[in-house]
Amino acid sequence: MIALSRNDNSVLSRWWWTVDRLMLVLVLALIVLGLWLALTASPAVAERLGLDSMYFVKKQGLFLGVSLGAVLIVSMMSTDLVRRLAIIGFPITLALMALTLLIAPEIKGATRWLPLGSFTLQPSEFLKPVFIVTTAWILSADLNGEKIPAKQISFALYLIVVAFLISQPDFGQTVLVSTVWMGQMALAGLPMTWLMIAGGLGLLGAGLAYALLPHVASRIDRFINPASGDTYQTDKAMEAFGSGGLFGKGPGEGVVKLGLPDAHTDYIFAVIGEEFGAIAGVMLLLLFAGIVVRGLAHLVNEENPFRLLAAAGLIMQFGLQTLINVGVNLAILPSKGMTLPFVSSGGSSMVALAIGMGMTLAFTRRNRFIQPGFDPVGWRAAE
Repeated sequence: MIALSRNDNSVLSRWWWTVDRLMLVLVLALIVLGLWLALTASPAVAERLGLDSMYFVKKQGLFLGVSLGAVLIVSMMSTDLVRRLAIIGFPITLALMALTLLIAPEIKGATRWLPLGSFTLQPSEFLKPVFIVTTAWILSADLNGEKIPAKQISFALYLIVVAFLISQPDFGQTVLVSTVWMGQMALAGLPMTWLMIAGGLGLLGAGLAYALLPHVASRIDRFINPASGDTYQTDKAMEAFGSGGLFGKGPGEGVVKLGLPDAHTDYIFAVIGEEFGAIAGVMLLLLFAGIVVRGLAHLVNEENPFRLLAAAGLIMQFGLQTLINVGVNLAILPSKGMTLPFVSSGGSSMVALAIGMGMTLAFTRRNRFIQPGFDPVGWRAAE
């Protein structure tokens, strides 16, 4: 155990004695596990693209170090500092998303990535955590009795975010952000009638997207009726699960990844299923579930409205993103291009998720070990 006294009033000591160490270990284990799994899935894709076989592994390793640092640094921040980080970051990410519409190259029919030398930046990934925390801050003001139209302001910001996401277009992220936002609104006391109206508007939006956007209609049609179009990736993913069985074919022994275009990103769970088997897949899902359950457990007795809404939103985002990715891999959801948190290759996704989990760890820190004579002022950083 790290040699830090409970009577030490330093930032590091306050963090060590208040952070949820089990949740921290689970998050760090998932990040490191993601690099190991990249070793099995990405070399085949890199070779197919004419790159060095370890190209994606090296990039994953680089972003792994950044992500580990982000989790630790953000989790040490006080509630006020995390809130300020989100409020400042929100307009910056919106500006970057506007920039993608102007200068970003079109990749697979979407303009979501800003070129930065040999790397690309996806601003929408960073938008999610800062929008969630900003929304929590606005809604908590209403719960604290401040006379501001909090729900109306939150709704206006939500419409701006959705407009940018649809413009890219990115309907997977739109669905994710919309679901989390509605969850936060429900926790903030929005009447059930309004939630039903919001849900109805969401269904109307989905119907309009189906009617007006051919690529959305194509994805839904192929999901409902596979015979109506190309379902190559879905078919390959299901072939991978069938080939792996319960125990898998062994690390590096999978063959489906050789012909699966997104084996290292959207469909990495299928590669895991083939090489490590269904049992390993379930164990990985239990790791995700452990993080979600552990985070939600902290909120049962949470009395601070801001921390409750912010942490709940961040945990919902993490859990729903996992469910969407796995659902697509198992062919129970239409393809959405959603990464598996900390496992899929992708620097923007990994770092943004690390910031989000760092925020969650910061919001769930508790003063569990206060000793007589301990300086209470320093401990307020964890409250």
